[in-house]
Amino acid sequence: MNQVYRALSDPTRREILTLLRDGDMTAGAIAARFELSWPTVSGHLKLLKAADLIQADRHGTSIVYHLNVSVLEEAMLELMRAFKIGAEKSK
Repeated sequence: MNQVYRALSDPTRREILTLLRDGDMTAGAIAARFELSWPTVSGHLKLLKAADLIQADRHGTSIVYHLNVSVLEEAMLELMRAFKIGAEKSK
């Protein structure tokens, strides 16, 4: 879970996840949305993939990325438990 939180700690990686929320995207389409070098964007994608927050499928010469929603849900639930969000308050 630490890899997930590390991946989520960066604003660029969070923006990539936001983009993918709206649908699958190729690596090139993701990179075009940022004023960053391709190696930098590739590094962000690699870290998100290592944290299992995104998955990649090769289609010919393109790599298409999509969200792994189950890992995001698990991370959110863990944070909610840690901060006792949604837990009943004891009287």
